[in-house]
Amino acid sequence: MIVIFTDLDGTLLDAGGSYEPALPALERVRSRHVPVVFCTSKTRSEIEVLRRQLGNEHPFIVENGGAVFIPPRYFGSPGGNRVVDGYEAIEFGDRYADLVHALNKASIESSCAVRGFHQMGAFDLAVRARLEPQAALLALRREYDEPFDVLDTGRTGALLRAIERQGKHWTRGGEFYHILGRNDKGRAASALLDLYRKQHGEVTAVGIGDGPNDAAFLGVMDLPWIVRSRFALQLVRQVPGARLASASGPDGWNEAVNSLPL
Repeated sequence: MIVIFTDLDGTLLDAGGSYEPALPALERVRSRHVPVVFCTSKTRSEIEVLRRQLGNEHPFIVENGGAVFIPPRYFGSPGGNRVVDGYEAIEFGDRYADLVHALNKASIESSCAVRGFHQMGAFDLAVRARLEPQAALLALRREYDEPFDVLDTGRTGALLRAIERQGKHWTRGGEFYHILGRNDKGRAASALLDLYRKQHGEVTAVGIGDGPNDAAFLGVMDLPWIVRSRFALQLVRQVPGARLASASGPDGWNEAVNSLPL
């Protein structure tokens, strides 16, 4: 059995949020019943829209590994995890309010100004992240991860060290830094892979990503792929044995998936 774990922004989705170039590969995996697991910094609300558009009924990983959401009865009977809006949720992340508090405290301690999502309205975020207003509203429904801009870039190192002194972690996506708890995409992907292997036996895990926050989950994949981005060479060094696509975004995603022996 093959399971594909994929980042979204900059990987399956292009800068405008389109997955159209990847439609041939998406149809190929759908016709062969290959699970495609979204593993992203996006919120549950954002992912649910995309799942409906693509007819995706598989588990998904939100907010840089903050939680895994599993559809009802996907792996049989419930496993004793918290049930959230009908999903079985395996939660790894800290409470959102704790992250916001820690970010603000680290900003003051390091004398480094930041602008977190909690300080932005939907219009502000839509302009900053080039999103439609409705998409920006969904991106603000955060549960486990706070993205932020560093406004005083000369103090970035001091800020990140202050975040670590708060007992929190940080990562970087394509557009924003993120403050989070002890979660990452790799930890969440490993937990979900364990469930697939308990259910199906031998599983080949394919991972596709493009940014620094993808290194953790690509590192636990059997076959990691990196699509072209400004972080691609950095990722190649972080993930030995990864294959590098010749294209970026969904064109690179198409290339990676169509190379698989399905």
